Amino acid sequence: MTAGATTIQGVRWRRAWETIDERLGLSGLAYPVPAHANGIGYILGGITLFGFLILAATGIWLAQFYHPTPATARESVIYIMNVAPLGDLVRGVHFWVSNIVMATILLHMSRVFVTGSYKRPREANWLIGLGLLAVTLGLIFTGTVLKWDQEGYEALGHNVEAGDLLGSFGFWFSGDFTASLPIIGRLYIAHVVILPALGTLLLIGHFLLVKRHGISARPAQADAAVDGGPVPAKGGSTFTAHLVRMAGFGLLMLALATIFSLVWPAGLGERPIPGTETTKPPWMFLPFYPFEDWFGLPALLWVPAILFGVLALVPFVDRSPYRSPGRRRVFIALGALVAIAAVLLMSYAFVTVPQAHVQEAI
Repeated sequence: MTAGATTIQGVRWRRAWETIDERLGLSGLAYPVPAHANGIGYILGGITLFGFLILAATGIWLAQFYHPTPATARESVIYIMNVAPLGDLVRGVHFWVSNIVMATILLHMSRVFVTGSYKRPREANWLIGLGLLAVTLGLIFTGTVLKWDQEGYEALGHNVEAGDLLGSFGFWFSGDFTASLPIIGRLYIAHVVILPALGTLLLIGHFLLVKRHGISARPAQADAAVDGGPVPAKGGSTFTAHLVRMAGFGLLMLALATIFSLVWPAGLGERPIPGTETTKPPWMFLPFYPFEDWFGLPALLWVPAILFGVLALVPFVDRSPYRSPGRRRVFIALGALVAIAAVLLMSYAFVTVPQAHVQEAI
């Protein structure tokens, strides 16, 4: 292609974009992007967003073949794996992307914590991030139940007993709530409607706050401004380049998930056997598993509640204007202790033999 043809093509694309933007105002979504925001540490949130889009697309396809009833759920998963067009591959991509998204959320929040990016005026975005973490855990939990194998059955048993511990507040998880729809059907509704809707609202709120406050500066630059230095520049890159960068990592995620699906397909456990507990939860829930062994099922309620409550208080306790880790040694040390404890608890849960915790039959 000649230089002249390239120029003509560029002009056509620009005119097409201007025509669309004039009517829809898409350029109003853009916000200033500093150069460092295109680094992997600052783009993890965007990678997570593209992961959610992949999960939505694959989830819509899987929903065409899934039957959310105790009698047909597992058989419909087998149908997806063996008969449905591209079913096994799409299910594998859905499974692996959900794991990658969980990892990117944890890494993103860790970066925000280490760099102090939750500080004024970004406290609300930290809380929204915690909400998205909770929604993602809920999606993975309900997705585990929907397989309706031994692991899913045991997860539902924990769900039901946790609902009983909540008393009247746990009515939605009780089999007595309605006889017209099994609990697995309600969890299916949560998985495909309620939790995605909540996640979408949180993502919209997160995006609007990023647009409002901009992407946080590097800690050293922010601290220099506190000490009387120059205010960090909000620009340096472009929103288009930032979006392309995120899309590129999103496509890389899709490629990795596809490879993983072909090499290590998403599995399906044995048929549920009531009255037995032989499985452990997915890796993201393993840090809570030892507490259930030590203190019983109520620990699955109060340990996550305490953890999320403490994390929610972080931006309101760490009130120093400085963001560099070297000027926040106490908080960095506490965060490191939490991370080390999570790894140790996960390791302990991985090597221990599963114990019976659920008393009631579903």
